[in-house]
Amino acid sequence: MKGVAIIFGGSGYIGRHLLQELLNENQFDSYIIADLKPLIGFDDYLNQKVKYIAVDVKKKIDLGVDLLGFDSEKSWIFNFAAIHREPGHEFQEYFDTNIPGAENINNFARENKIDNIFFTSSIAPYGRSLDQRIESSPLYPETAYGISKGFAEKIHKEWLAENDSRRLIIVRPSVIFGPKDPGNVFRMINALKKGTFVLPNGGKVIKAYGYVYGLIDSMLFTIKKEERLIVYNYAENPVVPLNEMVTIAKDYLEIKKPTLKLPVSVLAIIAFFVQILFTIIGKKSDIHPVRVKKAGFPTNIKPQYLIDNGFEFKYDFRNALKHWKLVSQEDFD
Repeated sequence: MKGVAIIFGGSGYIGRHLLQELLNENQFDSYIIADLKPLIGFDDYLNQKVKYIAVDVKKKIDLGVDLLGFDSEKSWIFNFAAIHREPGHEFQEYFDTNIPGAENINNFARENKIDNIFFTSSIAPYGRSLDQRIESSPLYPETAYGISKGFAEKIHKEWLAENDSRRLIIVRPSVIFGPKDPGNVFRMINALKKGTFVLPNGGKVIKAYGYVYGLIDSMLFTIKKEERLIVYNYAENPVVPLNEMVTIAKDYLEIKKPTLKLPVSVLAIIAFFVQILFTIIGKKSDIHPVRVKKAGFPTNIKPQYLIDNGFEFKYDFRNALKHWKLVSQEDFD
């Protein structure tokens, strides 16, 4: 028996990609997606190998299924459930979900005697720093999201310490991008095509990004290791400055329009007034002062554990764009 994979938050972006790859590789006998959001895009598997169950991790978890027939040593819990968009939520919302979620998932693992947990944390617990951060770097979280993720890591480590047979893997992903994700990289590409993208402070800042397919590869890579505790960063290696990413995108996608360069202080003022204008007309804008300031600050994250253990980084930024375009051409039309 190969065990069962229970993916909390599995209807989200990373969860769906992981589920697809696990199905492709036939890694488990059965899959349970536990999420408040319905699972989209897996109709051929639902109620066969894949079961969707509506679950709120803020409350005691009861899936209503019998897990006794599965091998607990080969079964895995994946904790992707989180409030993460920042800005986008009230301060307390990050704590109301991310911390009880970790505690309730731990209790679920205890009750069902499942020995393996994979937790998706974040680089946010590192806080802001001009220095490069590796896994052994100290944590200085500054935001509600970063603090709540740091606490959740500690909660899962407490579960690990209770029993020598348990395993815990914690990944701290940089900003993840890829097909059908309307995030930072997609917004950058659209803005480059329109000629409206602005490089903060000339774009010399290091911005660590991770391609979703590379992240999933790293998950499968670390699961096959034997260490009881693995904490690792995920970002493509080597990281490159934002202006180099822009050059690669414009070259590969044959974008000829010019790119503006402005100081972050000026961009933040512009974003402030854009927010006021959109509030007056009753609409939302992705141009937010907090995002502008974050764009101008480095996220220089190095995946030292993966480098030291011989992981193959297949998706530098150019190769990521090639793969993205291959599997989702419509994103670029």
